[in-house]
Parts: sequence; C-alpha cells; structure tokens
Amino acid sequence: MSSPANSLCGFLASSIGRKWIVAFTGLILVGFIAGHLTGNLLVFAGQDALNAYAAFLHNFLHGGAIWIARCVLLGSVVAHIYFTILLTRANRAAREQRYAVEVTQKASSGSKWMILSGLLILTFVIFHLLHYTVRVGAGFQDLPLDSEGHFDVYRMLILGFSNVWVSTFYVISIAMLSWHLSHGVSSMFQTLGISTPNTRQLFDRIALGFSVLTFAGYTSIPLAVLTGWVA
Repeated sequence: MSSPANSLCGFLASSIGRKWIVAFTGLILVGFIAGHLTGNLLVFAGQDALNAYAAFLHNFLHGGAIWIARCVLLGSVVAHIYFTILLTRANRAAREQRYAVEVTQKASSGSKWMILSGLLILTFVIFHLLHYTVRVGAGFQDLPLDSEGHFDVYRMLILGFSNVWVSTFYVISIAMLSWHLSHGVSSMFQTLGISTPNTRQLFDRIALGFSVLTFAGYTSIPLAVLTGWVA
C-alpha cells in the first residue's frame, strides 16, 4: 500500500481523525440546515417567491448542482453517523478498561444521547425525502403545475403540512434536531480548533442560539399552515 494510502488509513483509524471527520461533516450539515431554512422561509414571501427559489435550485447547472448537493449531503450524513458510532464504541471500551480509576465527568444530556437523536433524525430525513422529494403517498401528483410549468412547491408544502400528524412528527423531529445541534455545534467548533478554553462559553451560547433559531424557524412553517396564516 502506498504511503498516502497508509496515511489516510491511519488518519481514519485514529481518534483525532474520526473526530475531525465528524466535525467537518457536521459543519457541512449545519450549513445545509441554515441554507435550507432560509429557502423554506420564502413561503412567507408568497407562492411566486418560493416556487422561483425551487426552480432555481432544480435548474442550476442544468439540474446537476442539486444532485451534487444531494450526494455530498448523503455522504456527509453516512460518514457523520458511522464515525460517531465508532468513536462512541471506542470511548465506551476505554472507560471499561480503566473503570478502577475512572473519574466520572458530568456530560450534558445531548452528549449522552447524540447517537440516538442522530438516528431518529435520520428516520425523519428519510420520511421527509420520501414525502417532498419522491412525493410518495401525499397526493402531490394531483396538484397542477405552476405558471412556469414546474411542480408547485408552495402548494405541495401547504398540502403536506395540512395533515396534522405529518406536522406533529415534523415539529417533534425538529425539536430533536435542535437538541442535537445544541451540543453538536459547540463540539464541532472545539474539534476544528475554532473554539478554545477561553472562548468555549461563547461558542456554547452560539450553539444554543443556533439550535433555538433552527427550532423556531422550521416549526413556524407547519404551524403557519395549520393555523391558516399561510394558505
């Protein structure tokens, strides 16, 4: 095996390498969460604004950009979960080996349940993709196209969130995502070397603020549909 390949394998097998991958893929996913929310909030600007945004995404680089983004996001999700599981297993094994002299540190609830919350979020993402991207079983096929001949994303959103069970599952999943972010974003900054012991408290607050904004922004959409504010 060549030297670069050996170096890569060593990096992937090391605790530092795995933490860096989890942090870097987390950064990609945080960027997507922020960008996706910004686009979705165009629903409050009206039907034309949201549909124009959706058409731009699907037509950019002749439709290639959205598939590149999907592949990057899918790879990031898989790598993020996989290496998080590896790190958790390694940490658990290390604790079992030094149990006699172990010093227990109080961890946040988010730290203890990061894998569980991540898997629940993955379940939601799969459902969300089947619902709005693959358009399975939601009655979207019966919706007319918009004035530009594209799928009417605005009407799809209204129809989807008009189902109270779908909206409830969405709100619960976003709450879980926000909880995950409140711990994960702070850890991500620390692993990437952006956060230092002197600035840790600041980045903890940034993580908390981002998680709160994420929850408020995403849940405002189904709540607006259910209350008739957006129709």
